[in-house]
Amino acid sequence: MRILKYLFLLFLLSLVALTIYIATQKGDFTVETSKVINSPKATVFNYVNDYKNWPKFSSWISGDTSIRPSFSPSTIGRGSSLTWEGNNEAGNIQTLYTKGNDSIVQKMEFDETSSNVYWSFKDTVGGTKVTWKSVGKMDFMLKVSSFFNLGTKNTLTKVYDKSLANLDKTLNLENSTFSVKINGIVKKLETYYLRQSFTSKISDISKNANAVFPKIITFCKQNNIIQNGKPFIIYHTYDTIKDLTRVSFCVPIKEQIFTSEGSEILAGKLEAFEALKTSLSGNYTYKNKALAETEAYAAAKNILTGTAFTHLEIFTKSKIENLSPSKWLTEMYFPIKPKVVVPVYKKIIRDTLAPPPSPKKQENEFDF
Repeated sequence: MRILKYLFLLFLLSLVALTIYIATQKGDFTVETSKVINSPKATVFNYVNDYKNWPKFSSWISGDTSIRPSFSPSTIGRGSSLTWEGNNEAGNIQTLYTKGNDSIVQKMEFDETSSNVYWSFKDTVGGTKVTWKSVGKMDFMLKVSSFFNLGTKNTLTKVYDKSLANLDKTLNLENSTFSVKINGIVKKLETYYLRQSFTSKISDISKNANAVFPKIITFCKQNNIIQNGKPFIIYHTYDTIKDLTRVSFCVPIKEQIFTSEGSEILAGKLEAFEALKTSLSGNYTYKNKALAETEAYAAAKNILTGTAFTHLEIFTKSKIENLSPSKWLTEMYFPIKPKVVVPVYKKIIRDTLAPPPSPKKQENEFDF
């Protein structure tokens, strides 16, 4: 019995010593991991940049059914945030800065551990190289976990590696599902709209749409303007060689209005026109395939398009309605050159202008 007491006392002393040792360890850490994701850079960036997608790939959220995520009003870009709370853990992450489709900087609080988070996205063979890096300070529980997992790097790297694997798997499934349908020639009805127009890189359209459409929709709400359909884009010019387009981001409205002079948001009216319609089901990044198929169809059918403007795209079903890219629907309208009707004039012959009849030939007369 006395031996058991000594062993128990020894165990307690060892536990105290171990606790003191772990608690006094340096709390600073840097963890970095990378993975090639089999998807275009813009697609990967946009997916990670929207917190609504995080429960699908973040291993600490998707692996715990007790966790309840909540989102800021805007889930995309600077100022957006995600908060989660479960039976055993809680945390939040906020986006501080983004740069193009290249990088994201975030601040993360996980239980009592604080860290700065850095994402980078680079084109590479096979898709996009995604690097996920965290720099911060550990709380006591993370120090304990790190001790038994042979270091912080092992602890967090496992979490990050699994999350990136989930990201690759999710995007592969979502982004590989798409279809293009040529609907044929249709009549596009007239539409009143609010717009913001400027010259943009074609590769930046998705990023600009995420910024401009919410601004116009907010303008509508603030001024009690009734929306009348889904947002759309008018491409006035489309130069794939220079990667430039003159574009208008538009939100349809029910009635025509006039905005004040100097406003960056202007009003307009889209006249009714005849168009060749194409439907793209799936991720918007496949729109070049839809454009190519439409061009081939128009050439085969001798249809001349792009007269008033190059084309118009309506986001009939986007991530606002469904987070799964495979469920998105983009309708494209290519204006057709109106047929020129050649007027037919009837020749009126008056008796006074009629030529005199030819003399009747004799039976023995010849023409030569």
